[in-house]
Amino acid sequence: MTNLHTASEQPALTLSAGEKAIAEEQDFVDHAYCALDRQREYYAELLDRVRAQGGRGTPGQVSERDSFASHYEDNLLRLRNVENRLVLGRIDHTTGQHNHIGRMTLRDADDQIILTDWRAPQSEPFYQATAAHPGTVLRRRHIQTRFRDVISIEDELLTDSSDSEGLNLTGEGALIAAMNKARDGRMGDIVATIQGEQDRIIRSDINGILVVQGGPGTGKTAVALHRAAYLLYTYRERLARAGVLIIGPSPVFLRYIDQVLPALGESDVVSTTVDQLVPGVRATISESARVAEIKGRPIWATFAQRAVRRILQKPLDQTVIIEVNGKKLRLTPAMVADAQSRARRSRKPHNQARELYARKLVEQLASQLAQAQKLDLADNDFLYADIAESVDARREINLHWLPSSAQTLLERIYFFPELLQRIAPELSEAERELLWRERGSGFTEADIAIIDEIAEYVGEFQDDAERARQRAADRERAEHAAYVSETMQAMGLGAGVVNSEVLAERVYGGASVSSLAERAANDRTWTYGHVIVDEAQELSPMQWRMISRRNPARSMTVVGDLDQRPGGAPQGGWKRALGPLAQFHRVDELTISYRTPASILDRAQEAMHVAGYPVRPVRAVRDLADAYLAVDNADLSTDLVQQIATGCRFLDNEYGQQLGTLAVIAPIELLDKVSKIIGTAPELAAWSQDLRGSDVSSRIQLLDPRTSKGLEYDYVVVVEPARILEQGPGDLYVAMTRATRVLSVVSTGPLPLPLRPEATLRPDVS
Repeated sequence: MTNLHTASEQPALTLSAGEKAIAEEQDFVDHAYCALDRQREYYAELLDRVRAQGGRGTPGQVSERDSFASHYEDNLLRLRNVENRLVLGRIDHTTGQHNHIGRMTLRDADDQIILTDWRAPQSEPFYQATAAHPGTVLRRRHIQTRFRDVISIEDELLTDSSDSEGLNLTGEGALIAAMNKARDGRMGDIVATIQGEQDRIIRSDINGILVVQGGPGTGKTAVALHRAAYLLYTYRERLARAGVLIIGPSPVFLRYIDQVLPALGESDVVSTTVDQLVPGVRATISESARVAEIKGRPIWATFAQRAVRRILQKPLDQTVIIEVNGKKLRLTPAMVADAQSRARRSRKPHNQARELYARKLVEQLASQLAQAQKLDLADNDFLYADIAESVDARREINLHWLPSSAQTLLERIYFFPELLQRIAPELSEAERELLWRERGSGFTEADIAIIDEIAEYVGEFQDDAERARQRAADRERAEHAAYVSETMQAMGLGAGVVNSEVLAERVYGGASVSSLAERAANDRTWTYGHVIVDEAQELSPMQWRMISRRNPARSMTVVGDLDQRPGGAPQGGWKRALGPLAQFHRVDELTISYRTPASILDRAQEAMHVAGYPVRPVRAVRDLADAYLAVDNADLSTDLVQQIATGCRFLDNEYGQQLGTLAVIAPIELLDKVSKIIGTAPELAAWSQDLRGSDVSSRIQLLDPRTSKGLEYDYVVVVEPARILEQGPGDLYVAMTRATRVLSVVSTGPLPLPLRPEATLRPDVS
């Protein structure tokens, strides 16, 4: 490899054409990093000035300085995140002009643009130009760097010979190099190797629901994340206040992707799983697929409304006598019905409308008390307090408009069969029996969507003291935001992402650089500017209702593969899967697998065909020798350990000591057994630390098929594929397509025919 800085100092005649090109690009890269450093120094100096003033001045002045300190810290964080691989490439035009593409837009000391953000419209030809449709692009150059040094370049002259057999691959050398690189347990960005079909989806219009259907290894998740970065760049003003929500299939998946967006210069994004969308409520227990299916039905939206009306807002059956100050007062069914009707007409949630309901009854009872005591109610306000402080009056008023949290109400519904029958007569008796659960036992993933639905009608649950504290906090927050807004206007600041509300919130909430995301994540009623859903094929109708509630604008990117559903693709495709949201959707498809070697992908597709679940065809970019291994009639305690040890040695030889990742994917009921086998095997001691732990960068990971969705590993060992197939053909398809280099299957019995090494694949598959 050429020493680049030395090469640029050598006489030009001693350099080859490639070395000259590298030296030329090194000069530019040096120039770009100088501009980056200059911006960092600028914001660091501003930050130092603010911090040097310390806590001097009025509270308002201190808050103002804290606000701007947060703004400067934001910019410094963004500039630090783009340090690695700052410059991505260059496009030369037939006009003789050229421009460099990178992670962000940079200007030189004369304020001239020297590097164009990859998301800018001017950069689109870098990803979209092909030999068939080159536009004005004469040459596309991919620049690979390590730290701040150019290590190689790859040029494409857009002639007929560059079409790569119709796949329209851009930067094929860079792409294959990226695919052959060892995994480190975290997803990296693909900004340097985005392909044409991926770029088209990334830059698609923000409006409506874009469904990205893609088979294994097609880059669905990477496309979705880069689309988030693109939308935040292109629609900055629209998304600045509302933000972007990313919903992933599992916490493991979220840890796997958590570095991608920061590396693309974006940090204020909320990422979560579907069962964490209700703040303060978590799924802590599991349940059968049968029970989850019952809870996922859209009719639960009706059940939720009925629960509030029939359980919390009960009518009064007969007149009740309440004694206050020695006087007998009458609470009649008509009085309660009128108060309930008035409260419902307000269209406020149940808990918030309770104040209207209770006030009406207190007024009527106070009027009776005034008449009984021969007093003028208008001149004797204490009579209202006498009613409100009466234990009997409070009890009777509350009984017919019970304050409740959504969680408490759902627990009652599950525990008392008569309540469930009252609100859900459409369910069969057997189905209702399946839903019974002891109170306090926790919630499942399917419960979260029902809780969210109930919360829409119940509203926030706060006692009187909490409400008073909230009102005081809201007043203080509003005053602070107004002060910051006035200060920003006076100083001529606030354009772009940062606005007075964001800055005020950062100071008010503890000066956190991610407080916008934190505020959104902690507010159940927050509505996002755009929502991205990965592995969307798994969601139930109730979960879709929960997600759509957070995005009334219907601006979503929905990513998934219907063939990877446990039961295979549904009849009706995405239109059926999306339910009511289908009227807003359009489908785009990714058809080229960049991750999975052809010999593995073809075998997985054949296995699905033989099982009676044919999948959509996906073409693999690459193939590798010895990518598939199989062991049948195995002894798990010996053969499984041997396969894992073989895999770890392979990774050491292929990538270097302790580099690369290996996943063991087993049926969920075998995880404990497999974990014990691996954990007690002396020959695996050097590799099996933190097995099934939270560290996604561990050398060996043990997962069930559904947890492995969206993830990728260099080497994968699938345990008992026949049992996985029984639980769901889509699960086997997922498990078999996680490997980027080698797939090994281990079975204690005979392997299904397509998984036997000697199996002959159909010509149209292979």
